[in-house]
Amino acid sequence: MIHKFLNPKKFRYERKFLVEELGKKEALFVIKENPAMFSEIFHERRINNIYFDSSNMESYHDNVMGNSQRVKIRIRWYNDLFGHIKKPVLEIKIRNNELGSKQSYQLKPFILGNNTSKDWLIKEVICKSSLPRWLVEHIKSLKFALLNSYTRRYFRSADKKYRITIDYDLKFNEIFQNNNKFVKTINHKEYIILELKYERDADEGAENITNSFPFRLTKSSKFVSGIDSISEA
Repeated sequence: MIHKFLNPKKFRYERKFLVEELGKKEALFVIKENPAMFSEIFHERRINNIYFDSSNMESYHDNVMGNSQRVKIRIRWYNDLFGHIKKPVLEIKIRNNELGSKQSYQLKPFILGNNTSKDWLIKEVICKSSLPRWLVEHIKSLKFALLNSYTRRYFRSADKKYRITIDYDLKFNEIFQNNNKFVKTINHKEYIILELKYERDADEGAENITNSFPFRLTKSSKFVSGIDSISEA
């Protein structure tokens, strides 16, 4: 079990909200009108992820079943989806109910193309980066599960205790396991996720923020939504 190797240093609350019946502009207006006085703190950028999962899709099913302790492994980078990936990061995303943490490892740069295989990625990137041996061996046992990308904007409250990210313009790519091609792109432009993030000692004040949201609290993840969207297409 990978869990015995994980030692997250810090958990924080990560509460997700599904934006329904409102568009991006309306959702941004709700954020900026919140009593906590959120302001944008970073430039808009594109986030890209390759998700790994076991042959029986353990991470996917843990999330669907709502298991309190869940782990996802992904490679994340920013801006262009394909081409020269300059600063990829391997992330182990750890969830414990509403608390989240992650362990991150810098990877060597690589070129991602439509025919990039898992075997090549492991040999030329995973094995040649500074990763713990147990992690390399674990990744070898996994498969490509999903390629996704979305645009994200970042906000912080006036007291700097709370952060909001809003993700939109989602795209999911199925990966054919027999030839590792990234194919069958699904666009979910109407799918918008807002996430409120804050440290554990700030939980008492979070209710004042969420009470102003006309959004539904959700446990859904973009990883699960991507898998479901592709299987239904």
